[in-house]
Amino acid sequence: MIRVGQGFDVHAFQEGRKLILGGIEIPHERGLVGHSDADVLLHTITDAALGAIGEVDIGTHFPDTDEAFKDADSAVLLERVWDMVKERGYVLGNIDCTLLAQRPKMAPHIPKMRARIAQLLEADESQVNVKASTTEKLGFVGREEGITALATILIVKK
Repeated sequence: MIRVGQGFDVHAFQEGRKLILGGIEIPHERGLVGHSDADVLLHTITDAALGAIGEVDIGTHFPDTDEAFKDADSAVLLERVWDMVKERGYVLGNIDCTLLAQRPKMAPHIPKMRARIAQLLEADESQVNVKASTTEKLGFVGREEGITALATILIVKK
């Protein structure tokens, strides 16, 4: 049996925060706003995994009204959700992710993101794809107001 989930998330930029994407720190003058570390890519993957097992969204599982998740490491949140996936008897088939950001340039960081995501999902890097695009200076992404991410995940019953 296979199941598919999709995820989507958006975070605005904020001065004075680190930029964490795909579980790694990326040098940039601004980070992203969020109750946790605001890793928009890991949040998207978490939502995709939740969707694949028929669960509600990341905000319901880890609400921004709960101080326990203040400045939380999004990798830890994803690991908790991945435990739910494994408890239901699934492993990763593959995941395809897209980051939309005008800046910073993502290409130099994608190999490290793929490696970290593969580690978190207990999979081979060949099962993890991360792409990036700009919006050709259109919309909030093009105006460098924030970053958005999309992911589609395929999980397979062991």
